[in-house]
Amino acid sequence: MPRLLNWNVLVPVVGLLILAVTWTSKDPAGPVLVVVGACLAGAVPAAVHHAEVVAHRVGEPYGALVLAVAVTVIEVGLIVMLMVTGDSDTSTLARDTVFAAVMITCNGILGLSLLVGALRRGTASFNAEGTASALATVLTLATLSLVVPRFTTSEPGPEFSGQQLAFAAVASLALYLLFVFVQTIRHPDIYQPVEAGEDRQARADGEAGGDADLAADGADADDEHRPSTREAVFSSGLLFVALVAVVGLAKIETPAIEDAVDAIGAPPSAVGVVIALLVLLPEAVTAVRNARRSRMQVSINLALGSAMASIGLTIPSIAIATIWLDGPLVLGLGSTQIVLLAITAVVGALTVLPGRATVQEGGVHLALLAAFLFLAVNP
Repeated sequence: MPRLLNWNVLVPVVGLLILAVTWTSKDPAGPVLVVVGACLAGAVPAAVHHAEVVAHRVGEPYGALVLAVAVTVIEVGLIVMLMVTGDSDTSTLARDTVFAAVMITCNGILGLSLLVGALRRGTASFNAEGTASALATVLTLATLSLVVPRFTTSEPGPEFSGQQLAFAAVASLALYLLFVFVQTIRHPDIYQPVEAGEDRQARADGEAGGDADLAADGADADDEHRPSTREAVFSSGLLFVALVAVVGLAKIETPAIEDAVDAIGAPPSAVGVVIALLVLLPEAVTAVRNARRSRMQVSINLALGSAMASIGLTIPSIAIATIWLDGPLVLGLGSTQIVLLAITAVVGALTVLPGRATVQEGGVHLALLAAFLFLAVNP
């Protein structure tokens, strides 16, 4: 059972208490917003931590799914809250956030994991078959939901009509559920490392060859005990508390987020980037940690699984939310964003097909992420 004074236990509880106190506040003072922001920033990694505990208990590939779904719940909650309470135009918020999540996962998390894995072992090896299947699903989802609206003619702008949005939502959810079925039931083997004894061999090589750091990482991995059922249940409860705190505190922090974006002179679309960075940062740390421990396939499953969940679950959720939300829902990407997505697709395919990558591939993906972040602030 986790200690009650651990930060990952205290932060969700404190965040929920602060939410209860400030929920009815119309215009919170500056110090209150600072406290709310601190709790919000702490509740996100706390939620991911407890999702990791549950994921460790259920094992792979279910663990990556638990993390991806938890992160997507946070993302959807933040998007809906900002669309409901935001003072500025939020018609493109869902598009900007989902696209940012795709770029951060497919270039940032994937690229950083490849770079770390290649630096540790010379090359980063993974299962090309499962990785290519996941990447193909991500790109299909991104094209159907974010590129096609740019070229439809039923609405005057880059928007779906009601029927088109319903089709995109159903198709996105169906593809995601099909991926989950294939990953967990039909062909789970293609989402596992190519060599079952990869970690054990890496530790043996480290000890024999004098690579003390790699051997130590392997020892650390062995020392991680599998959580008990009681610990998993406890973390499940705290995960729910943390998710409620994140979504509620985001509602209170909305004006401050928009003011911060305006203060640096960034376009409104940068709000979506901020949301995606906030939500995905803890997961990036988890992926890099797995890459350092020679669990490259787990890192890739996290990256692409999060991208897939971000589209496959967010688009249907937002489609349902539009029943109650006022205003248009712009999903079509701009020309610059389409170019970045196309380059990501080509580079991603060339990276995953060989089943191994060097620091070069990791660097290329990180360069694409840097270009996206720069252009998000300076379009």
